[in-house]
Amino acid sequence: MKSAAEAHGMKMPIPAIVPAQTALVVMHYQTDILALFPSVAPTLLANTRKLCDAARAKCVSIYFAKIHFSPGYPEVSPLNRNGQGIKQLGLFIDDRIAPELGQQATEPLIVAHRASVFFGTDLQVRLRAQGIDTLLMVGIASTGVVLSSVAYASDADFRLFTVKDCCYDPDQVVHDHLFSTAFDSRTTVLSLADALLLLA
Repeated sequence: MKSAAEAHGMKMPIPAIVPAQTALVVMHYQTDILALFPSVAPTLLANTRKLCDAARAKCVSIYFAKIHFSPGYPEVSPLNRNGQGIKQLGLFIDDRIAPELGQQATEPLIVAHRASVFFGTDLQVRLRAQGIDTLLMVGIASTGVVLSSVAYASDADFRLFTVKDCCYDPDQVVHDHLFSTAFDSRTTVLSLADALLLLA
């Protein structure tokens, strides 16, 4: 499904950013998740490394976020269906951010116990303390962390960009639908090429 602008043959101009007020939030690019999708992981990592390097060159802050649990999953409620699925798979206890992204010592790691990178974390406080009001958001999977986090960030009045080529979901139909509906209505959806131009 196309946005209203696309339906009328228009390409909306990409608004400029203020680097000091902008952060790139890289969500769930962690080894356990990437191992689930070996056929697409190299492309995703290459795309997102380009985006990270462009952000670093532009002096845009980068925040990495991962989902993590303690041994035995004490953070997982028996009422949480998604959490129970994770527990059965035995994931997210000792994995790490993908080293291919070259995380720097100055780039914070946000640890969450739920799909949203904002739920139960200090991410919003950190961003506001640094005067950041604009977010570029990428992550795996589109139906999980990206959807949950974009919805929260939109309600929290951040100006949002999503980079489609740096997001992934195993359900391609739903992935595309989200970017043309829920994400298009809350964010400026960018290709990787558009995002690199924004950060040039």
